[in-house]
Amino acid sequence: MNKPFNGNILKKIKVRKIQFQDYEQIVHLQLLCFPTMKPWNQEQFKNLTKIFPEGQICIEYNGEIIASSCSLVIDSSKYSESSSWKELTDNGYIKNHDETGDTLYGMEMMVHPEYRNMKLARRLYEARKKLAVKINVNKIAIGGRLPNYNTHQNKMNVYDYVMAVTDKKIFDPVLTTQLANGFSLKKVLPDYLPNDKESCGYATYLEWTNFQYRDANERVSSRYVRVAAVQYQMRTVENFEEFASQCEYFVDVASDYRSDFVLFPELITMQLLSFMPTEQPAASARRLSDFTEKYLEFFNNLAIKYNINIIGGSHLHVENENLYNISYLFRRDGSIDKQYKIQITPHEKKWWGVKGGDKIEVFDTDCGKVAIAICYDVQFPELVRIAAAKGAEILFVPYNTDERRGYLRVRYCSQARAIENQMYVVITGCVGNLPKVQNLDIHFSQSAIFTPSDVEFSREGIATEATPNTEMVIYQDLDLRLLKRNREYGTVQHWKDIRNDLFEIIQKNHSAETKSLKKNRIKVS
Repeated sequence: MNKPFNGNILKKIKVRKIQFQDYEQIVHLQLLCFPTMKPWNQEQFKNLTKIFPEGQICIEYNGEIIASSCSLVIDSSKYSESSSWKELTDNGYIKNHDETGDTLYGMEMMVHPEYRNMKLARRLYEARKKLAVKINVNKIAIGGRLPNYNTHQNKMNVYDYVMAVTDKKIFDPVLTTQLANGFSLKKVLPDYLPNDKESCGYATYLEWTNFQYRDANERVSSRYVRVAAVQYQMRTVENFEEFASQCEYFVDVASDYRSDFVLFPELITMQLLSFMPTEQPAASARRLSDFTEKYLEFFNNLAIKYNINIIGGSHLHVENENLYNISYLFRRDGSIDKQYKIQITPHEKKWWGVKGGDKIEVFDTDCGKVAIAICYDVQFPELVRIAAAKGAEILFVPYNTDERRGYLRVRYCSQARAIENQMYVVITGCVGNLPKVQNLDIHFSQSAIFTPSDVEFSREGIATEATPNTEMVIYQDLDLRLLKRNREYGTVQHWKDIRNDLFEIIQKNHSAETKSLKKNRIKVS
């Protein structure tokens, strides 16, 4: 029976580091909490307090240790999620403790049976989280026992038991507490502690993400990214140089505002057709490929000259006799990457014969991972889900729409992608007219920068937006740390709450085609 709650006890408890002279008390507590398991031997305990004293924490009340927590730091790349407690802790001797590791691994946590239901475990978890932030590790990982599973093993398998605990149909003193303290369940581990009879050897692997983590190689300013979007006016030009002059002006403006990225609209180079001989639409579109080398050299030089990463809208280019709609990323270090438009509109197929690409790319830049979804692509959630799964934090959407309803399809879908993937989405298009260019003569646009819809962000989920159909530049600072925080602590957590037991999305042979499987599963693999 638990001791009666004493209102003064919380004023008398003390959270402190465990010391070697606490050995007898800690062993006594272990025998009370885990009677079927071996307690620490003296050498193990000596190593804990000597090798990583900051990671060994206890709660003391009137001179008695009533709760404790032990941990070490590991390099997660050296272990799998299925590694046993013995592997992860060097069998409790923690000689594998790595000060340069990325993960604080929780070895053990226990609360005296007579002092439970007093939120002492929460205090220990909070102490661990503060330690994780202090020593700058990426996450806390724990392998949690399932001490009540032995009473249910004849009625259900371990996976059904864990699901029942997660759904709060069954109470498990360890897993229930861990979930309540912000840890995310990753998988079930067999043979984690083979001698743990109460758990039948099973455990759960859980993680807590430190959203304040900063990579040692990361630039100081890289968690704050300034993005700009050019709402570009289509107008007749006399030559490539006039087109280039207009583009450079906007890059200069974005650079003056110290932007890290600037986004141009889809099909921006169609403006070049205004000074070319009138031909059939398909022939005109293919003629643009003649400017590809000049276009690439020009924007590449701009990125270096103005020290800014440029998403150069998109450009029609012929490869192996096929016409593609390609968006190029020009990095400020001089490197170039590209994203092929994957979902081709009926208009592009009919008038120009554009072919679709087969892979959604994620680009690792000096300001984090980004992806590009060209216009129609953003209207297919699977593509963006794959990009988000690959680590994309900002999605750039260059589009080109002729009237408001087409624009709203891009806008609404972009906002949906921002919400469901808990990411930033930047969209921009062209305004103005090109009277001499067939099938691309009028434009409608209202550029915008969207955020997830939650308390950390602007009320409408819109960081900023342009005046409709007016040539202008918008820009905004984006805090990438808020995305991590939102995924862990958001009012709703779309990223974590997706029903992977019903469906999953995987990229198939670098393709984004979907394939229906049994039980309504959707795979893109």
